[in-house]
Amino acid sequence: MAIFTQKISKNYGGQVALDNVSIDLKKGRIIGLLGPNGAGKSTLMKILTGYIPADSGQAKISNFDCYKQSLEVKKIVGYLPENNPLYNEMYVIEFLKFVADLYKTSHDQIEKRLKQLGLIEESHKKIKQLSKGFKQRVGLASALIHDPDVLILDEPTTGLDPNQLVEIRKLIREIGKDKTVLLSTHIMQEAEAICDEVIFIKKGKIVRQAAIEEFDGKTGKLEEAFQKATK
Repeated sequence: MAIFTQKISKNYGGQVALDNVSIDLKKGRIIGLLGPNGAGKSTLMKILTGYIPADSGQAKISNFDCYKQSLEVKKIVGYLPENNPLYNEMYVIEFLKFVADLYKTSHDQIEKRLKQLGLIEESHKKIKQLSKGFKQRVGLASALIHDPDVLILDEPTTGLDPNQLVEIRKLIREIGKDKTVLLSTHIMQEAEAICDEVIFIKKGKIVRQAAIEEFDGKTGKLEEAFQKATK
């Protein structure tokens, strides 16, 4: 068990964000969380990363309670939120050293991540000088700096051009070879290109979970199943 929830619910005032969500995700898989805007994807991810509590139910990562043991969870989870909060006035190398120090991890990881994410030539630029694609790479590098077991990515390719999309998807697929990755998206082609399995979520409820093989490698079939499950 890498990621586990049992009947977690979350309300914002009178609005239901999550409604009795239960998932049990195994290690070493890339799982796509698919749903329309407002389906509860980001709320689920924030609960799993320990940033907000569920109103009820239980969420665990590698047997650590996501709320009661949130510091332990943060040590083993890398998180890239949708808005990718970077310090634009910092240099790339400076920012990654700052993040490494927050995690109390060796600066040796910085060189490794710069190479892995193709950031060597950009490392002495200010973050504000980078393209959207390279900013996403910096966000991924910061999420990976402490070598987490689990990587949680909220809409990691939003706003990228076609070439950047291909590169970031390739990087995520490579990273997923030795980590558990949960990523949210509403793009069927992205799920098809990256994921080993998918979870459909609608109005805070899980409506289907399936291995990507069930769709015969056809994006159209995945899209059809998604539309049927979430209509």
